[in-house]
Amino acid sequence: MPSHAQATAGRSILLMIGACACFAANDAIVKFVGQSLPGPQLIFLRSVIASVFVLLLLRRQGAVRHRLRGLRQPRVLARSAADAAGTVMYLLSLFHLPLANATAINLGSPVFMTLFAVLFLHERATPARWVAVTLGFAGVLAVVQPAGDGFNAWALLCVAGTLLQAMRDLLTRRIDAAIPSLVVALSTTLALGLLAGAMLLLEQGWQPVAPRHLALLMVSAAFLSTAYLLLIASLRGGDISLTAPFRYSALLFAVVLGYAVWGQWPDAWAWAGIALLVGSGVYVAQRERARHALARATGAPPA
Repeated sequence: MPSHAQATAGRSILLMIGACACFAANDAIVKFVGQSLPGPQLIFLRSVIASVFVLLLLRRQGAVRHRLRGLRQPRVLARSAADAAGTVMYLLSLFHLPLANATAINLGSPVFMTLFAVLFLHERATPARWVAVTLGFAGVLAVVQPAGDGFNAWALLCVAGTLLQAMRDLLTRRIDAAIPSLVVALSTTLALGLLAGAMLLLEQGWQPVAPRHLALLMVSAAFLSTAYLLLIASLRGGDISLTAPFRYSALLFAVVLGYAVWGQWPDAWAWAGIALLVGSGVYVAQRERARHALARATGAPPA
């Protein structure tokens, strides 16, 4: 029978993979609709819809007013601010960069997450985890094969957004466990909507929205809300440096979506990169099982 620690680690990994699948679907829809709508307006609409979804879920759980008190917690506010700013930076750069370049930069987040976890949370990242993260990032580069001329000012903005998203994940671990994940997700969607709304007022007016685009944004918001909940649950329940390599699973879902929607199929370099991505995740999972098995045998806590 698996130990409680093993079960918790496995659950956190599955939650992370589910979140990545939802984020990939959301990004595909956003990039498609972004060809017809201004970025700030698209982000604002999606955030409003996502906030409504989360509020409905909170209402089903009851005691909405009591639960919403968690929105005022400083750590929740700090996490939401970092997430909103990082998401806006990433999406705006995504509209101006080749998809491969933006994806490569954004999937550098696990590297920053592991570093932040060691520096600020004093987690022990074993050599195996560092190797897995490094190989995973190498796999990302092999799959997306970013062109050198794509890295410009928008790429620097994407890097800044990735750093903020890594900091968001660090702050997630510091939030009181008594605050429901739905409240944390609601805080994020509200902060993102406020930031996008302010940008919309400052930069440009409102443009008409076609019904099909609105429907697609509703689907996107549903994926986004689900992704937030899965990501928050994964980060609050598992070791950051353990779950970080499994973020690269987003690329696997992106390959499937790219082929299904645009007919794009990976070449030999890309398949080699996918092998590195999958291999790094499996390697970490096996090392975790071996570590906990040794701890049970010796009666010592997992190192």
